[in-house]
Amino acid sequence: MKNVLIIGCGLLGSSLLRKISKKKIAKKIFVYEKSKLNISKIKKLKLPGKIVKSLKDAVVNSDLIIFCTPTSEYKKIILKINNFVSPNTIITDIGSSKIESSKIIKKFLKRGIHWTRSHPITGSEVSGPEHGKDNMFEDKWCVLIKDKKTNLKHLKFLNSFWKKVGSKTVIMSSEKHDKIFSITSHLPHLIAYNLVKSAQDFEKILKFNLIKYSAGGLRDFSRIAASNEIMWRDIFFDNKINITKAIDLFIKNLKSFKKDINKKNNKSILKKLIKTKKVRIKIIKLKQDIDKPNFGRD
Repeated sequence: MKNVLIIGCGLLGSSLLRKISKKKIAKKIFVYEKSKLNISKIKKLKLPGKIVKSLKDAVVNSDLIIFCTPTSEYKKIILKINNFVSPNTIITDIGSSKIESSKIIKKFLKRGIHWTRSHPITGSEVSGPEHGKDNMFEDKWCVLIKDKKTNLKHLKFLNSFWKKVGSKTVIMSSEKHDKIFSITSHLPHLIAYNLVKSAQDFEKILKFNLIKYSAGGLRDFSRIAASNEIMWRDIFFDNKINITKAIDLFIKNLKSFKKDINKKNNKSILKKLIKTKKVRIKIIKLKQDIDKPNFGRD
């Protein structure tokens, strides 16, 4: 591959920038970033790649374009690149929801241009290019979306690209993707935001300074709830149908726990607690986390 264009150089965009440069996956790397603060950080960090003010030349000269922006930015950028992008150009993204974003792509992307969607399963609660790491994608899953009109040549290329970046790849449909991540990612983030809000409300009502006594539970939830608000607003809106169903299931289970607690139903609540503990064991066996305390959560 000759040249790649990264649109949006925050946490994941800058991590891709670092990795592509380190592994020499592309000859030239162009970076388009609208945030003046991020641009100044990129320059201060002396990150590789050429920052471009206009998309025209970068799009014309790139073999691969990677969208690393919130999905609410897609329409605006698509309209900017439509006049310059070629049918041979491979376009992908790193978005966490796929069905709604595909509607934006279908509606606004010029006909004859292919967009093959990706979702690397990685990230952190922090944002900005200063937090990027060249090993961010190492041994992490990257989901590639295959639907009826997916360009198989581009899919094959991206499968190889993400493996070079260090990811393990899996292919699935948009529908399956959005259902899976509504439970494994989107609902947990929503719960974290809600739990921290509940702690704030509790503190206000009782006039207790309880945040400074945060135990491990609230502390770890607060880490998740510190994630980028624009990105997560877009995810919640984009995957609203699946997330709503996940919320309904969560409320149903929460009510069941409430009932067990009120009735002191020892057998029922122990059964639930023992059963759910098994998920942690499975996650460790699947190498999705390590089996040791990490109170800094680095």
